[in-house]
Amino acid sequence: MHIPDGILTPAVWMSTAALSGIVLSRSVHYSNQKLARRTVPVMGAMAAFLFAAQMINFPLLGAAASGHLIGGALSAILFGFWPTTLIMTIVVFIQAFVFQDGGITALGVNIFNMAILAPVVAVSIHKLFRAWKVPTSLSVFGAAWCSVVAVSLAGALQLALSGVIPFTTAAPALLIWHALIGIGEGLITVAVLPYALRSSLMLERKEVLS
Repeated sequence: MHIPDGILTPAVWMSTAALSGIVLSRSVHYSNQKLARRTVPVMGAMAAFLFAAQMINFPLLGAAASGHLIGGALSAILFGFWPTTLIMTIVVFIQAFVFQDGGITALGVNIFNMAILAPVVAVSIHKLFRAWKVPTSLSVFGAAWCSVVAVSLAGALQLALSGVIPFTTAAPALLIWHALIGIGEGLITVAVLPYALRSSLMLERKEVLS
């Protein structure tokens, strides 16, 4: 979900923006130290795919917010948490500045929700399910669904803290829609992940042979 300008109080969006900045700084450091050169083109392709997928929006709570496929789970399972924060941040940034999908003052909030919270929840759930020996497809689906639900709860809390709507009203409304969106995201993630993994392996072989 994208939160537009003029909805959240300065205390909410400024504090969330500061937290997002700290995490992204760590992500840049990690990527510079750990990522192989061959990973960058695949990350770019993932960003392009997620950008296209996020263009499908569903209006929620009137004019206060909109929901859509996130893609954080797909990227996080493929690349890990830290690179995914950069991939998702690029997508959210372009949407805000080019397509006015999400506010500029709320950019830090939207980055936190979709580029930080969604991936960390997805990675945590996926690892937990794998430790429990849950089948891979169910583990991936569960991680994607939980990531969407977590974002909806975070959005409800941010709206409530800003006095837009009580949490007890926002949470059920957002959860209903995002639980349905999460099913779609889970199915897409399960379907796309094998192809994404195959593409990354092909690129790796090409780098070795070149």
